[in-house]
Order: sequence, then C-alpha cells, then structure tokens
Amino acid sequence: MISAPLRTSVGSALRSAAASSKRAPVSRSMATLVDEKRLPAKFGGKYTVTLVPGDGIGKEVADSVKEIFEALKVPVQWEQYDVSGETTGGDDLFQQAMESLKRNKVGLKGILYTPIDQTGHNSWNVAMRQQLDIYASVVVCKSLPGFPTRHDNVDFAIIRENTEGEYSGLEHQSYPGVVESLKVSTRAKAERIARFAFDFAVKNNRKKVTCVHKANIMKLGDGLFLNTCRRVAEQEYGHTGIKFEAMIVDNTAMQLVSKPQQFDVMVMPNLYGTICANIGSALVGGPGITPGCNFGREYALFEPGCRHVGKDIMGTNKANPTALILSSTMMLRHLGLESQANLIAGATYDLVKEGKIRTADLGGSATTTDFTKGLIQRLL
Repeated sequence: MISAPLRTSVGSALRSAAASSKRAPVSRSMATLVDEKRLPAKFGGKYTVTLVPGDGIGKEVADSVKEIFEALKVPVQWEQYDVSGETTGGDDLFQQAMESLKRNKVGLKGILYTPIDQTGHNSWNVAMRQQLDIYASVVVCKSLPGFPTRHDNVDFAIIRENTEGEYSGLEHQSYPGVVESLKVSTRAKAERIARFAFDFAVKNNRKKVTCVHKANIMKLGDGLFLNTCRRVAEQEYGHTGIKFEAMIVDNTAMQLVSKPQQFDVMVMPNLYGTICANIGSALVGGPGITPGCNFGREYALFEPGCRHVGKDIMGTNKANPTALILSSTMMLRHLGLESQANLIAGATYDLVKEGKIRTADLGGSATTTDFTKGLIQRLL
C-alpha cells in the first residue's frame, strides 16, 4: 500500500496539474492543497527552483518564463544550468544540475537532445527521472478556447510510468547482428502508477480510467501491468464509482484520432505514454501548447508535455512559449503560489483565445518576443 504522506504529496501535485488545465482561476478548495512538509524552504521570501532550459528552443522559451516571472515579481529565484545533450563532455554540468534538483526538490526544464547514434550518451531526460525516481508523468490534453481544431471538447489526462518499461536502457548484443533489449516491468511500480492515476481521477472528478497495454502479445510484461491496474481498480477504488477499462495500444492510437472525447484518464507504461502524449498534443494544437509535469516521492519536475527539442526553429524567435509557461504555472501551484499561477494561466489562455498574437504553429506570424510582451501587458 502507498503511504499516507505520499498520497498527500501526490494529491497536491495532481490538483496542480488539473488546475493548470482550467481557463479561469480556481478556488483554494479546487486547486492545490500543498503539503507544507514537502515544499522546499524559502530563503529571503523566495523559493529556489532549478532551471534547465534544454536544447533547441529551450533557452528562448525559458527566457520568456523568466521575463514573465520578473514582471509579476513572482517569489522564485533560479539556479540555472545550461545542460545540453548536443555537446560531449557535459557530464559534470549535468551532475551539478542533478545536485541542484536534489537540493531544491523542484525544477523547470526544457527538453534535452538525445543522440540517436550508438556512440552517443543515454538520454539525460530519462536519467533525471530514473535517478530521482520521478515516476509519474502527467500530460493534460485539453482543447483551448478560441483555437478550433479537428476535434472539439478534447479533455483527457495521460498518466505515464516514467522509470521502467522499454526505457530501462538495458540493451546488449548477444551475437554480432543480434541485439536484445530488455523491457522491465515490476508489480510495485505498476501499483504505484495505477494508484496515482486513480488518485488523479478521484481528486479531479474524473469518471473513467483507461489502462493502455499490449498484453495480447506481451503476456507477461504488459499482462502484469494490466492485471495490476485492474486489481487496484477493483480492490482499492471500486467504491469510488470510477469506471475502469482496458484498451490495446494500437487500437488506442486509432481511437485517439477518431474519437478522443471518449477518454478521460489514461494510464500506461513508458513507451506508450510518450506516443499517446504526442498524439494528444497534436489533437489540441501541437507541442507548443501542451504542458506537463513529473512527480515522485520527494521531487517534482515540470516540462512541456510533448517532448520535442524544436531544433528546426532554434534561434529564429518563432517558438511558442505557451507549453513551458503553462508548465511553470503548474509549478507555481505546486509551490502554493496560486494567485500568481492563476494570473499567468488566465492571461495565457485569454491571449490565445483573442487570436491577435499567435505564433506560427498556431497559424499566426507573431514571434516569441511578441507573445511574451503581449502576455506581460495583460498581467500589468
């Protein structure tokens, strides 16, 4: 069973994720009820947060967040580490960033590039989650008011197990030309992500949890995940009235693009989570507007929900900073800074709805600078 302190901490984090998806400011009773024991300490009236801008458009959108926080005088000071997956020899800086995260317990990051070449280093994005045991990824895919897409009224949350599965990183060549890649699945980690998903559903008035799997083929690995989720649903959350269903991952992909309104909360292993998050992001407008967050027992890391570096528009001042801005409002709610979170999130949604300042990914011609200035003007 999950311990009571962890339930409290996870619960506050879950509400921060959901509240960030709402356009209007939310009341204290509906938003974060922060477990003060798990918050980092304030120094000089400010929280210290680790900032890793990431590669590609990372520095541009991180600068946008910093300008907004400064304009609104948000009581956050940054410990910034310009870690990059593009360069060799960055291990020391990465370890410094990790020590900062362990010290501050809260971080905001962009996406770090992961080389495809076999000689390249393993993903530092994955390393952060595994080393800090930030086991739960939350991505809320929600239609934005005033920005129509192919599907209306999309509103679902993807809960992804972050630390095992295909991302275990255990590969070897058993014979020249023969590679074995191990997918690790454990009952303990399936249980805690299942509980996390149902806690999210309970605390955010969601009605259904869908377990995404491939147990028809991977009968042991995905079978364990599916059966564990089903058992948690029946034995621990049966009294809540939340419906539980299971869906094979390939059918899930088809259902997402044909009738996404059927989904509410989705829980799944690592690889399926990143695929479904990309599909969900595309449904509501793309990677530039989808926020995300990651939670563990002690640490919380906030980053865009759709994990794209954006190298193709790097340095062009065309990036949409919305995803990182909304991720930062999730972070503020996690810190108990609800009024600032509501102001920034509300102004962001209003700016998108108004439609006068839109970046290229949303069909406009505004720059990152234009969007940031427009948002600040609404706040002041």
